[in-house]
Amino acid sequence: MRRTAALLALALAAAPPVAAQSRDAWYRDAKFGLFIHWGIYSVLMDGEWVMENRHIRAAEYERIAAQFDPQHFDPAAWVSLAKAAGMGYITVTAKHHDGFAMFDTQVSDWSVTRRTPFGRDVIRLLADECRRQGMPLFLYYSQLDWHHPDYFPLGGTGHGAARAEGGSWPRYLDFMDAQLRELLTNYGPVAGVWLDGFWDRSSAEWRLAQTYQLIHTLQPGALIASNHNGVPHPGEDLITFERTIRPDHLPAGNTLPVEVSEKINDTWGFRLHDVEYKSADSLIRELVRTAGSDANFLLNVGPMPDGRIQPEAEERLRAMGRWMERFGRTIVATRGGPLAPRAWGVTTQRGDTVWVHILDWPDQLLALPLARRFRSARLLNDGSPVRVEQGEGVTLHLPPRRPAEADLIVELDP
Repeated sequence: MRRTAALLALALAAAPPVAAQSRDAWYRDAKFGLFIHWGIYSVLMDGEWVMENRHIRAAEYERIAAQFDPQHFDPAAWVSLAKAAGMGYITVTAKHHDGFAMFDTQVSDWSVTRRTPFGRDVIRLLADECRRQGMPLFLYYSQLDWHHPDYFPLGGTGHGAARAEGGSWPRYLDFMDAQLRELLTNYGPVAGVWLDGFWDRSSAEWRLAQTYQLIHTLQPGALIASNHNGVPHPGEDLITFERTIRPDHLPAGNTLPVEVSEKINDTWGFRLHDVEYKSADSLIRELVRTAGSDANFLLNVGPMPDGRIQPEAEERLRAMGRWMERFGRTIVATRGGPLAPRAWGVTTQRGDTVWVHILDWPDQLLALPLARRFRSARLLNDGSPVRVEQGEGVTLHLPPRRPAEADLIVELDP
């Protein structure tokens, strides 16, 4: 697989466990990951928020667990697809807001091993396969819980679950930490923990310092992400945003890795009537723009209730993989380039080599305010040389744009 595969292999080889001072280096290099939203909610085929959106009472929601029997679930196919797409890690929902554990928890019977005819530990199967294929795995864990009786008082969601009024918040936090302990001790080394739901009760006492210490003690190489879209709390190792980076939510002088999560269609979990699939070219452009912002791109799929990833999603991931085979070295193991993102595109760099990604520029002249001088320039799309004028800046003489190109890439060699 060309130089991109070699770069990706190097990034994966540096995955946890690693020395604490360099534990995010592999992650910064990976640049592209697969997000997987999958749970018993897929049975209702209306997204991962179906319990909340339809105001389904917890007692009735429990009945769908008996319908979850994904006979086509193939973790090897999932991991192989991620690798074929040029992705460097996977983030999977171990527990979403419905509180249902997709792993064999011992502190509750609300789990895939005890309530479903499938009866197998999904996280175990996927973690073992990720280890076999050398794919780092993040475990998504929802702090928010619409099912647990001790998640009380309620926050902004979960009011349709019709649970009994009352509960012990400290006892819920103990339960949460107990499940995290299981995930961090029973499934081998993990790349990190991706937390979500803090925002539901943002003013509550979450004991974050205690939880973060638990995670870092059990797995020193694991990175902690929290999807609260605010300035990071002490102990968080990366900053994650949904859909777009929010510069005003980044701390001054930020040194933490940044990630953007996005959907292939319009929902995170499987929804039967969601046919709003983004084109492969538009997803490639989003990946490129994110890399040019020196951030990782976490692209989501919501597998069907039978365990298969939708063919439309697989088609787009494989198309992105073909693009990554040709141009992935301008993404993997790079950092944001010398120019901040522009309306026309972005730059990435590795060492002294700079790549100019031209996403939307109708002209054949592109002036770049770069003080550096470059020895040569070539168009990676076809290998042809690009004429460069260098004075106070750098001006590229570009060929006419071809409609089929998602990204026109000029390599500037020092």
